[in-house]
Amino acid sequence: MKGIVCAEADRLEWVDHLPEPVLAPGHAIVTIKRVGICGTDLHAYKGNQPFFSYPRILGHELAGVIEAVNENEAGFEAGDQVSIIPYMHCGACIACRGGKTNCCTDMRVLGVHIDGGMRERITVPVERLIGTKGLTLDQTAVLEPLAIGAHAVRRSGLAAGETALVIGGGPIGLGVMAIAKHAGAKVIAMDVNEERLAFCGQWAKADAVVHALQEPLDAILAANGGELPAIVFDATGNAKSMNGAFQYASHGGRLVFVGLVKADITFHDPEFHKRELTLMASRNATREDFDTVMTALAAGAADVSRYITHRVPFAGMIGQFESYLKPETKVIKAMIEL
Repeated sequence: MKGIVCAEADRLEWVDHLPEPVLAPGHAIVTIKRVGICGTDLHAYKGNQPFFSYPRILGHELAGVIEAVNENEAGFEAGDQVSIIPYMHCGACIACRGGKTNCCTDMRVLGVHIDGGMRERITVPVERLIGTKGLTLDQTAVLEPLAIGAHAVRRSGLAAGETALVIGGGPIGLGVMAIAKHAGAKVIAMDVNEERLAFCGQWAKADAVVHALQEPLDAILAANGGELPAIVFDATGNAKSMNGAFQYASHGGRLVFVGLVKADITFHDPEFHKRELTLMASRNATREDFDTVMTALAAGAADVSRYITHRVPFAGMIGQFESYLKPETKVIKAMIEL
């Protein structure tokens, strides 16, 4: 079986002798058809991903077709098109018992803690499969990154009519914007890149866009009737941005860190208390969030064909991977096709 292994930082290897997956009880063998390239993959490649070890098969944004499966309560059969929930939770810890399987104390994520989907076939628990009949393979593959946005929106408690500022117009931030708009929010997008801001307006239908380096506080107030937004999502994974995000949330507001950074975050406590802010992290997603995205896609909330900006065949991925790190490539979402 062929696959791509991140042997160490800055080195991907093509391997044509990976062991074939074995069908175990409660599992399915899935033939991989699409793999989305995520910021996590890029960070892992550059040696900047927390909780990561080498060698590792990357890939957790997956679409495939079931090759083999035993009889199961979900009714999955060979030939079914599926997405894979890549978060392997334990089911027994305090988080799992409370329904927060996305932040399991022993979380193992495909492509991060255990080998992922940049290979021809993979075996996964049936309970981590989502049938995607009616969706395209591309839509199926991007359920996961969009579900991260859906989880952040759900975690924030966003209500229709509220204003949300989304900092960072990358694939995760765009997903937050699309789901927030679908939920009835007014969305202000903020980024440092003019072209990306234009895309936020066109694709995510952001109500206003703000350049992060051009008097952003004044621009946010002007876009929202002189008031700060009730909810701020920071999807940058940038420590400077995350430290600065506190100033943009209204009194009584919420600040949600969707991005992850390998650094400390600090804030001025008197101002934090004065505003009685709520600070929260948003990690991964749950099945409920995947379902939210499927509903949103059915309603036309996100045009996946424009979200995916770059495509590459599996055998050509290693030669293209470095280019996806370069801003001039203008990647939003790159997709590997098998």
